[in-house]
Amino acid sequence: MVKKKPILEVNHLKTYFYKKKKELPVVDDVSFHVNEGETLAIVGESGSGKSMTTLSIMRLVPSPGGKIVGGEILFAGEDLLKQKEERMFKVRGNDIGMIFQEPMSSLNPVLTIGEQLMETLIYHKKISKREAYNRAKEMLELVGFSRVDEILRDYPHRLSGGMRQRVMIAMAMSCDPKLLIADEPTTALDVTVQAQILDLMKGLSEKFNSAIILITHDLGVVAELADRVVVMYAGQIVEEAKIVPLFDKPFHPYTVGLMESVPNIDEDKERLASIAGNVPTPDQFPKGCRFVTRCQHAYEKCVTEQPELMEIETGRKVRCFLYEKGVRYDESAAARTE
Repeated sequence: MVKKKPILEVNHLKTYFYKKKKELPVVDDVSFHVNEGETLAIVGESGSGKSMTTLSIMRLVPSPGGKIVGGEILFAGEDLLKQKEERMFKVRGNDIGMIFQEPMSSLNPVLTIGEQLMETLIYHKKISKREAYNRAKEMLELVGFSRVDEILRDYPHRLSGGMRQRVMIAMAMSCDPKLLIADEPTTALDVTVQAQILDLMKGLSEKFNSAIILITHDLGVVAELADRVVVMYAGQIVEEAKIVPLFDKPFHPYTVGLMESVPNIDEDKERLASIAGNVPTPDQFPKGCRFVTRCQHAYEKCVTEQPELMEIETGRKVRCFLYEKGVRYDESAAARTE
């Protein structure tokens, strides 16, 4: 089996916001990679830093206020943090496609679907209007539209949420990107449409051999689409693993809590489990472990020291003192064992 190369490597990425001379680490020393043709899911609650990580990759951090202050983002070996804005215009939409969370706010309400699809193609591919129109038709057919000429003449408000999301996928994939970033692509869609969108993304990824970064808090979506998972909490990665081992046995107490909060058809529970409290805001991060105020297994060290992200098995990383050398979390006893 040929080992796939990373198409994207994020190393020690730090993105801070500044408020009243306060430094707020919204993405704090984040490192991960995505292989060619692979789907990597980044999961976590709202406020965990998922979307800001991908906006940093695209160099779209809101400014003034936000700034990438450290690290490197290697895309096909090229450090995007060292590129001029003109180069980033060519990368965005061409080499890296992005599907934003709310398609209605991502599509221009005063331009037709055809005008928006063609604009992307003409800018990046330097093709004629006729070629762009034919390519736009082809992409809409690929994402499941039948009356494509009519859709191309329509405005966004005339389409349903699921249809607009299909248009966004068509637009993101129209230039054959090497990497697709999908930020909550099925939010606010009903279950049937969600399944269709996921199947569509999976099929297009295979057709174009595109890697995908999937941003979501929905573990059902993760199980359907992802090869590997990165779990984020309060701006840091707390666990990383392949999909099957993670679902089979999550390690970090936060990941365990996320898994237990998902309904299971095989279990008869009156109430779902939940994680007490909320993700702290960057100006209220604890001194020690970021999860300490919500963790049932925290002890003295967790309050004063911050754990490192450790590789405890091949391809398996966790940020927790329960997995230090010589210390292992014993699930049955719900305590540390020396």
